[in-house]
Amino acid sequence: MTSGTDLSGKNLNGKNMSGKDLTDANLNRAKLVGVNFTGAHLNRAILSEANLTGANLHGASLHHAKLVGANLTNANLTNANLTGADLTNANLTGADLTDAYITDTNLTGANLTGAYLPDIKGSD
Repeated sequence: MTSGTDLSGKNLNGKNMSGKDLTDANLNRAKLVGVNFTGAHLNRAILSEANLTGANLHGASLHHAKLVGANLTNANLTNANLTGADLTNANLTGADLTDAYITDTNLTGANLTGAYLPDIKGSD
């Protein structure tokens, strides 16, 4: 995979994408259930309305990524960098955001029911 890849609408459920460079990738409406994105680079990626249920995004870089309406139910976002990301209306039910970076992250309308939020890092 290279940066700028178009994977919009693709079914990638269960794939191992750890460490991949998906900078500027289009993953709009992609099916990404249980995908391993550990340490992946998803800077400026479009993940709007993507299904990331149970995805592992530990240590992933999502600078300025667009996750509008994305489903991140039970996703692992520990140590993820969401600086400047747009999670408007995203579903983060049960997601683990331990030590996540959320400076300038847009969480307007996001569902954080049952989300684990200890030690998140961001602006005061």
